[in-house]
Amino acid sequence: MPLIFGAVCGGAQTVGAAPEASLTGRLDDIARQHHGRVALYATQLNTGRVVAIDADQVVQTASVIKLTVLFEAMEQVRAGKAHWDDKVALKPGDAVSGSGVLMFMDAPLELTLKDVLTLMIVMSDNTATNLAIDRIGLDAVNARIAWMGLKDTHLYKKIGKPAEGPMPGDQAKFGLGKTTPREMARVMERIGRCELAGPDPVAAGPLSETGLSEKDTAICAVAMKMLRNQFYRDTIPRYLEKLDRTESGSGTASKTGSLNAVRADVAILAGKTGPMVFSIFTYENKDTGWTADNEGEVTIAKLARAIVEAWSPAGIDGKTLAPGLGLAAASTNGGAAASK
Repeated sequence: MPLIFGAVCGGAQTVGAAPEASLTGRLDDIARQHHGRVALYATQLNTGRVVAIDADQVVQTASVIKLTVLFEAMEQVRAGKAHWDDKVALKPGDAVSGSGVLMFMDAPLELTLKDVLTLMIVMSDNTATNLAIDRIGLDAVNARIAWMGLKDTHLYKKIGKPAEGPMPGDQAKFGLGKTTPREMARVMERIGRCELAGPDPVAAGPLSETGLSEKDTAICAVAMKMLRNQFYRDTIPRYLEKLDRTESGSGTASKTGSLNAVRADVAILAGKTGPMVFSIFTYENKDTGWTADNEGEVTIAKLARAIVEAWSPAGIDGKTLAPGLGLAAASTNGGAAASK
């Protein structure tokens, strides 16, 4: 059983074979300097290293909840309930404000499911997100969240639209969705590992050289391409990707989330010493501005840089960021069992 070190309430904690006092001290210093609150969970998947700050704190998701919509869409494509080229119609009145480009398009407009999911992830398009939720199903997303064994994650409603039906009592507090850093890291880890477990695994086809089925690999490659082309890069990737990404591709696959007093980023990083998953939230932030130097965003970037410098001093390499992450397949016999 791994040991937990530095377990001071609210402070950084590490899990592994030995204490990483310099890392926890550095993270604590960064968190203390932030004018707001910090919650963080990070793990290196091949070594089992973990560092955390209030990893089970329930927080507003902002747009990182869109990862759960993407994951359920992947499962439905796997099961044949949906297809990337399914037609999705943007109708008059569908557009909502906020991030994205679909609100500027003339309706009616015909798109595909892959189109709206790509816009949802790459540009955090709110209108595209609602179209995806309409196609995939709000209840289906929450059922998938429960199947994964995530107790504190929930998607309450579409964006910029009134809630349909009775809402849980905590919806007013959390708005669009709630989660914890640990739980949202688990969603991203499943996407990266390509841990799909639809109703008929045999139908997924023969195994490829990676140990994943060719069908699953293809599905996960579509999602990974979306995440690697994230448009908003001022948080986790900020100090980590200094070179041209056009040839090798990004070494991070991520989804950001922003509200006035919230900044969040959940990412897979292709560390040269092994893949890592970071889930970092800053909230109750004093800086509520919408600039590239927003303190919440800079704090996330500093935390991410500190962890990478400790765990993968040589940095990250986009060439290794592929479905399965080069790791042995984890058990997928049941969602909750595989999510511990």
